[in-house]
Amino acid sequence: MRVPFASTADPERDRRVDADSTSATGLAPRLAARIAEGTRAGFVATLVMTAYRLPVSRSLPPTARFWSTFVSGDDPDDHPIIALALHLLYGTVGGAIFGALTPFDAGSPASSPRSPTGDESDRSTDDDHRQTASREVIGLLWGTVYALALSVFGERVVLGRVLDMDPEVDERLVFHAGHLVYGLSLGTLFGSRTSDEE
Repeated sequence: MRVPFASTADPERDRRVDADSTSATGLAPRLAARIAEGTRAGFVATLVMTAYRLPVSRSLPPTARFWSTFVSGDDPDDHPIIALALHLLYGTVGGAIFGALTPFDAGSPASSPRSPTGDESDRSTDDDHRQTASREVIGLLWGTVYALALSVFGERVVLGRVLDMDPEVDERLVFHAGHLVYGLSLGTLFGSRTSDEE
């Protein structure tokens, strides 16, 4: 709490403090909106990835092995619902983390081009479409990088060390391709929705 004294008041410092507190209060709602949108995108992207993965691999995701190893102690195929629910949870949380980490203010209205008159209604539809497409492309690229990083971490750490699995070459291909599908879906969904939130 500031207590202004006439003899020590610094108007320039007060303006800086007010500007800093305004930008800090604006950051939290934007971050919360990005996390919420990342959560939604992660949920949908996990459904898309699972829909791709299940018929191709004809097996449950590695979460079945995780559940079997650390909780039930029996055969991984005995718990398909739990394995799929856990997989959906992981992907949804991964989307929330993506939303928090992605530097996505590039397409916010504050950086949108304005007309020379400053009238918002003068902005053309073409500019709106270009900005939306740009956000979607940026989201797609970030989603791809993020998902491939998750995939490498998943293969080396989760499968290799935690679950002591050594997947065959074709299983690795499906694992990485599935995560690529996740990243493409996550990034595109996040990029297309973030523009509406900000």
